[in-house]
Amino acid sequence: MMRMVFIFGLFLLGSCQQKVETTTAVSAKTTMAQVWAAEKAQSWYDRQKWIVGANFIPSSAINQLEMWQADSFDTTTISKELGWARDIGFNTIRVYLHHKAWEADKSGFINRIDQYLSIADANGIKTIFVIFDDCWNKDGKTGPQPAPKPGVHNSGWLQDPGDPYSKDSANFPQLELYVKAVIGHFKDDQRILLWDLYNEPGNSGKGESSLPLLTKAFTWAREVNPSQPVSAGLYDWNQEKMNRFMIEHSDVITYHDYDDEAWHRRVIEVLKTHGKPMICTEYMARTRGSKFENILPLLKEKKVGAINWGLVAGKTNTIYAWDAPMPDGKEPQVWFHDIFRKDGSVFDPRETTLIKSLTGKNP
Repeated sequence: MMRMVFIFGLFLLGSCQQKVETTTAVSAKTTMAQVWAAEKAQSWYDRQKWIVGANFIPSSAINQLEMWQADSFDTTTISKELGWARDIGFNTIRVYLHHKAWEADKSGFINRIDQYLSIADANGIKTIFVIFDDCWNKDGKTGPQPAPKPGVHNSGWLQDPGDPYSKDSANFPQLELYVKAVIGHFKDDQRILLWDLYNEPGNSGKGESSLPLLTKAFTWAREVNPSQPVSAGLYDWNQEKMNRFMIEHSDVITYHDYDDEAWHRRVIEVLKTHGKPMICTEYMARTRGSKFENILPLLKEKKVGAINWGLVAGKTNTIYAWDAPMPDGKEPQVWFHDIFRKDGSVFDPRETTLIKSLTGKNP
């Protein structure tokens, strides 16, 4: 039933393409003047290699704060693991930021982003940065982060700015400073592919209460006017108002899909009706039927960017499924996400052989 609702909702979005284009044209006189036309977006996309890679957090970090705080910023692990991404032909990495790391150490945070970008660039990798996020734990604290809960998927991952903070407009002025400081500093940095302004807005039961912050995030980014495109990814096909907003205001279409090939193909065909290039910024959950072997060839065939979750099995515990914890902490027979172990060995050599073949990297 949910899939039928989704397809109907997507066709509604597709049927509103003319309305979207009209709204964008009218908005050219106001705050949304810089939403990229389809022609500009396609021209940008055509200048890229096929966008292929993974969501990334170093295996030594349980969450975004542990990745970005000064005491735990691990350039050794980042460099090693991005090298593994390079070696299988990945050219793009999607990485989450966190505003609390910026609040605690503004100049240091910017410097660490620059260090990370230098490492990624040395490996031939561009980066998609995620600004806000509605997934998992709602109340992050700076300082030492908790140890992983054995066998629990993303036991320490953090929402940003969290709950109820994302709903409280009193927090918006500080969040505006954060968005403009980060995007403003890197607005012309060619090492950055795209700004993903809000990951899965409305998740964790928030629903449309996240729409005001989502709206503000796009407004703040437009006021900075980065040279890179901005977007936010569709993921919940029942959120009609949120989806309509993201389609209308994103320069390129990004989306998440963890279903099998037949379903994913339908999603692509419907989203294509909007006439803009597309990047799937999350896919690959083996036990749900979303695998490299069936989804990655599809995305290449359809000329859709392909960013799987994730790269190296580590403290995030994303080898375990969302809803199937293994409290004994044993390695599951079939990993949910991820490609590499911390020692550089791979879960399934057939997968990396396929990835290398599709990316043009010699096996």
